[in-house]
Amino acid sequence: MLRINKTGFAKLNWLRQVYKPNIIRLMKKTLAKLSGFVACLLFFNFSVAQTTSRNVLPKWAFGGFVRPAGINPIISPDLNAVFSDPMSNKLVKWEANYTFNPAAAVKSHKIVVLYRSEDLTGVEIGTRTSRIGYAESNDGLSFKRNSKPVMYPGNDSQKAFEWPGGCEDPRVAVTESGTYVMFYTQWNRKVPRLGVATSKDLITWVKYGPIFRKFYHAKFADIPNKSASILTKLDGERQVVAKVNGKYWMYWGEQHVYAATSTNLVDWKPEVDNKGELKQLFSPRAGYFDSDLTECGPPALMTDKGIILFYNGKNHPGAGGDKRFNGNSYCAGQALFSSTDPSKLVARLNVPFLRPMESFEKSGQYVNGTVFIEGMAYFHKKWFLYYGCADSRVGVAVFDPQKPAPPDPIPLL
Repeated sequence: MLRINKTGFAKLNWLRQVYKPNIIRLMKKTLAKLSGFVACLLFFNFSVAQTTSRNVLPKWAFGGFVRPAGINPIISPDLNAVFSDPMSNKLVKWEANYTFNPAAAVKSHKIVVLYRSEDLTGVEIGTRTSRIGYAESNDGLSFKRNSKPVMYPGNDSQKAFEWPGGCEDPRVAVTESGTYVMFYTQWNRKVPRLGVATSKDLITWVKYGPIFRKFYHAKFADIPNKSASILTKLDGERQVVAKVNGKYWMYWGEQHVYAATSTNLVDWKPEVDNKGELKQLFSPRAGYFDSDLTECGPPALMTDKGIILFYNGKNHPGAGGDKRFNGNSYCAGQALFSSTDPSKLVARLNVPFLRPMESFEKSGQYVNGTVFIEGMAYFHKKWFLYYGCADSRVGVAVFDPQKPAPPDPIPLL
């Protein structure tokens, strides 16, 4: 048993008297620091809570899509890539200005991204020549690029439609038999037209020209038409072109969403109303993120809930827009159509699932902010979504159905 004599007690009392005030002061300082830290933490959480709100997707929608950390942008302009242009007979730095608006497909266990590139001619978007580049990846995130474009204006049957503006904004899908089909904008700087081409390897393409020439006496062939989203389905591990009632189906359009059908993937018959005019399936909505235009995105997808159309919505800059988003910004939406009647709209997101948030999505050629979705591929049981960043670069976001993540949060006013 420990025994302390009177001298020991006296020493303990002395130590208490000497050190107790210091201990109390130290405890007070520590508590003050902790209180300050907690207050800052609460203020930070309060501030975040005041600037954004949680975005919840309906059960039919895809997402959320997550931007992999430290990866984006995955494709940027290259000042060193040179191409012998058959139109000017000159060496051209074909992707020195901007690289954006990608398509995507799976080939030989790799993801291939076909992206729009602009050269150094012209002074703004639409005044330069665009060509389509090729990049492939083993993981969907890190890409090796070809030094030459795979689609470009040349001295061929499409020269009148593609020169001098070029080949823009591809979307691509593959048939069950392995033929790739690309829809892209043919731009002669007069009228933009949807063109179609096919390939067996995504590198060598056969051009067929404008897609609406064979029907209605070519009534819709020479009006501005862009942005085709062909219907696809998941067949095991493959995303392939699908048919409805024995025909191929596509959604298309930039101002409104229209539709067309085909039996051969090359010649397309637009859907019309009882007056013989283009049938509008849905249109911009005042007060929403898609208040200025609705432009079709990557290939539409047949699901067990119906057909999902992924599309790009432009926000009106004035009183008609959604004030939570920048005027003229492009955000990504989804719409659900009936699987038995693909012209029947069933539901539509009221807020975007992907919006410009990162610096590279709000800087460059289009500073109002753009996430312009055009390519999506099913790869390793995940969905890889490829998009144009501010009309300047290419980004990727990934949806894992086994581990769904929240979509982009919604800003508050």
